[in-house]
Amino acid sequence: MPTVSVKRDLLFHALGRTYTDEEFDELCFEFGLELDEITSEKDIISREQGNTKAEGASDVILYKIDVPANRYDLLCLEGLVRGLQVFKQKMEAPRYRRVSPASGEPQRLVITEETAAVRPHAVAAVLRNITFTQERYDSFIELQEKLHQNVCRKRTLVAIGTHDLDTISGPFTYTAKPPGDIRFKPLNQAKEYTAQELMSLYKTDSHLRHYLHIIEDKPVYPVIYDSNGIVLSMPPIINGDRSKISLNTKNVFIECTAIDLTKAKIVLDMMVTMFCEYCEEPFTVEEAEVVYPDGRTCLYPELAYRKETLSADFINRKVGISESTEHIAQLLTKMCLRSEVTSDGKQIEVEIPPTRSDVIHACDIMEDAAMAYGFNNIPRTTPRTYTVANQLPLNNLSELLRQDLAAAGFTEALTFALCSQEDIADKLLKNISETRACHISNPKTAEFQVARTTLLSGLLKTVAANRKMPLPLRLFEISDVVLKDETKDVGARNNRRLCAVYYNKSPGFEVIHGLMDRVMQLLEVKPGQGNGYHIQAADDSTFFPGRCAEIFARGKSIGRLGVLHPNVINRFELTMPCSALDIDIEPFL
Repeated sequence: MPTVSVKRDLLFHALGRTYTDEEFDELCFEFGLELDEITSEKDIISREQGNTKAEGASDVILYKIDVPANRYDLLCLEGLVRGLQVFKQKMEAPRYRRVSPASGEPQRLVITEETAAVRPHAVAAVLRNITFTQERYDSFIELQEKLHQNVCRKRTLVAIGTHDLDTISGPFTYTAKPPGDIRFKPLNQAKEYTAQELMSLYKTDSHLRHYLHIIEDKPVYPVIYDSNGIVLSMPPIINGDRSKISLNTKNVFIECTAIDLTKAKIVLDMMVTMFCEYCEEPFTVEEAEVVYPDGRTCLYPELAYRKETLSADFINRKVGISESTEHIAQLLTKMCLRSEVTSDGKQIEVEIPPTRSDVIHACDIMEDAAMAYGFNNIPRTTPRTYTVANQLPLNNLSELLRQDLAAAGFTEALTFALCSQEDIADKLLKNISETRACHISNPKTAEFQVARTTLLSGLLKTVAANRKMPLPLRLFEISDVVLKDETKDVGARNNRRLCAVYYNKSPGFEVIHGLMDRVMQLLEVKPGQGNGYHIQAADDSTFFPGRCAEIFARGKSIGRLGVLHPNVINRFELTMPCSALDIDIEPFL
């Protein structure tokens, strides 16, 4: 959940009253938020960097408030205050309007076809005659950063640019050029750089270096020019210094470039709705025209209102209350969702404002009604259906086997469900294409590239990490592996398996074989063909030739046991022989 830091005194001044810490904590809970911490800038620096670094830092009390990740309208002081004031019925939810400029000609942003190779979408708007104070300016900048980290997914989906409109002139052109052809003076720099030079410059920047990868490998970089050739920004990296906003800025041009147009519209709506109250005409936003490469034109921001109709019975049933239609409509209005009872008296017509992009289904409206009603106020009732809880049979079987394997002298291990491709393929002398592994599309580390298809590699890595322990090492694990399966709606399935290893100066095949016999005894499967179990010689690259057997139970192959191949031992950085058992336990349910 995102955390919003607000100055306590500034918050109370905006709310029009003072709360004790306990009272404000209770208010946050009622509104569906959580007061996470009460601190100050000095305390934060002291805790992270020491008392010496904290000298001279501000003692102003800060409230750190946890906000749901989908509530983008609560990521700044303005939206937070507005939501709480409407919730406490001290004001009505404002109505946001898009207006035409007094001059009659809207600012225009022309998108060229070259942008299709990097970031094809853009939207724009103007905040006209806005008045900034230091607190408002700080909140404006902080909201951009919160949105960048949240809905913009660290600028990969959307990048926001804000500019002093009085320092530039439209129409503006959004295009893409080779990095050597882009040259401008970036924000807070003393001289001009080419885009290539900027990439080198910002590789050591603690803030901007995290965004370079988004475009640095592209043949062309996105860039926005005004009519005089002045660079407004090179999204998603940096704005131009010429158009930077300040406390004296009166007219703000906001542009959002994106690879996801829907997210761009949401981000633009959030930026303008949160700060349009500071405009000369509150809650109005001046429209801007975006011209697409095919000649289409669109006016932004959309500031779209839509209506949803649902029954009071639906909300009562889902929440577990029995309130009148009129009262439920009042509850929803407290959550910035203007609601009215329809003429038949049974339905509620709910208006979804542009600030509530999180409302996409009737269940979202129901959740807001429950929040406004108060979760603590929902009466506890006895379920109408009497049921007896029972453990999932597969989990029950797993628990029973765990106890007996531990009694047999084996120690249980718990390993990661994700591993590297090398762990389940190369190290086990197998080809990755034959493993039916599910690959992670964007792995964060080389250690977590695929979902495991066997428990053996995890146990061998555990043995390698415990080589200094007294021999022999007996380990087992009963957990799920993930296998591709085209018959499943998600394309994969979980498979519960049992794996055990014995590591000693001698292979100990007889120990593993005895463990298998004990497992079969516990599963009440007798030795023999047909409905019993038996083993037969098999070839498997993971095992030593001639020392591998395939296990059959009730006519089906359920796994293998044997002595591991010396190359497998070496690749897991082990030095002694090891035998292993790997079977599927699901057929025994």
